Amino acid sequence: MLGRQESGQGQFFYSFDLDKVVPVDHLVRQIDGFLDLSWVHNELAPFYSHTGRPSIDPVLMIRMLVLGYVFALRSERRLCAEVQVNLAYRWFCKLGIEDHIPDRSVFCRARRERFRESDALRRVFERVVALCISAGLVGGEAFSVDASLIKADVNKTRRLPGDQPITWPKAEEASHAVREYIAALDAANSDKDGDEDGGGSSEGSRRRKPPKEVSLTDPQATWVTRPGVDPFFAYDANYLIDNKAGIILDAVGTRANRAVEIAVTQIMVDRVERRFDLRPKRLAGDTAYGAVRLLKWLVDRKITPHVPVWDKSARPDGTFSRADFVFDKKRNVYVCPGGAELTSTGNIDQGHIVYYRASKSDCSGCALKPKCTTAVVRKITRDVNEDVRDHVRALANTEAFEQSHRERKKVEMRFAHMKRILRLDRLRLRGLNGVRDEVLLTATAQNLRRLAKLICRLPPQLAVPC
Repeated sequence: MLGRQESGQGQFFYSFDLDKVVPVDHLVRQIDGFLDLSWVHNELAPFYSHTGRPSIDPVLMIRMLVLGYVFALRSERRLCAEVQVNLAYRWFCKLGIEDHIPDRSVFCRARRERFRESDALRRVFERVVALCISAGLVGGEAFSVDASLIKADVNKTRRLPGDQPITWPKAEEASHAVREYIAALDAANSDKDGDEDGGGSSEGSRRRKPPKEVSLTDPQATWVTRPGVDPFFAYDANYLIDNKAGIILDAVGTRANRAVEIAVTQIMVDRVERRFDLRPKRLAGDTAYGAVRLLKWLVDRKITPHVPVWDKSARPDGTFSRADFVFDKKRNVYVCPGGAELTSTGNIDQGHIVYYRASKSDCSGCALKPKCTTAVVRKITRDVNEDVRDHVRALANTEAFEQSHRERKKVEMRFAHMKRILRLDRLRLRGLNGVRDEVLLTATAQNLRRLAKLICRLPPQLAVPC
């Protein structure tokens, strides 16, 4: 018999338990067992006024933000709409069935003001990392570092050459990203003035090359050009992971720049040691991290760099490269393929380059000169820390280096997960501070999902209570 749904008088009273409708194996239950935000109210109390209308609970906003990044809800408007209708999301946010959802506009102000002033998002991230350490998912011996380009939320046609003066709008008429850029320029100019007065370092007083293109929408984004790819504006997401289970130990959003990648690596390694008392025995990275400055920094801290050395001494025209010359460390000379010696005066150029030159008489009568140089004499450059580069080169053929090279793929998998699963292939927030927030929240979501996968799915005798 064909039945029909009755549409008569409904019941007047309902007894509804939200906890009973959320499945026991749902991801929100697993994440809720890890995420402890009991500290938020005390830590953020100084950033809220004691008078006026009660504000939105910061714990609720942080829970909603984490929820959005865990489930790839890229828009705060959509996030509020999903929490409105999804019972599991309401349960995770500690909202009742009749509680109102905050307006999407409250997230913008809280993120720009209270969360950034208190560094709340980094505190949440570091507490999740501490939980991963206590759960035994972090080995602490082998780390990997890498950076991935993420497209900025700009229209690339709205740009101007970086070497031309740009008239920016007044502060009250400019966007947050433009105001942030202008403030950074003012700070840089004040530092330059201090260097000219003798109070700064020589490195800080160097003139920086102007950017090739500047976005009028997000001026801090970097114009990236690569062969075979249309140019675009982008930022870098920098990850430092532990190789045992791929847990992200630190994450920083920066401008897309090779020098910045090296500097932020030092910051992340130091911060992990300071916050979690972890210093790796070896660090893996690609050739971008093979600059001698970073290699020496790692060796001085007794961290073995499993990184290919950044070396541009090879010549593509078939003439002799520096590798064809033998360095005699005892006599401090280079010996060329023809047997002549290249000596140095000992002067150091640019703070780290030493020049070795052959004599004019040796080069003029050498039969190998056509394969060596077209100049009057052959010249070789050597870094003052070339011994460190030679030491790192010697590690390239070891089994430990090959193991680190295989384990380094885990950081690339984190980036693939970020862009394909969490959909952070294009940034939604603008400005450097917005990028840092997005990268931190994404890394927090990835660690939480990793915890849920590795801990909650272990056999009962080995699993930690979720």
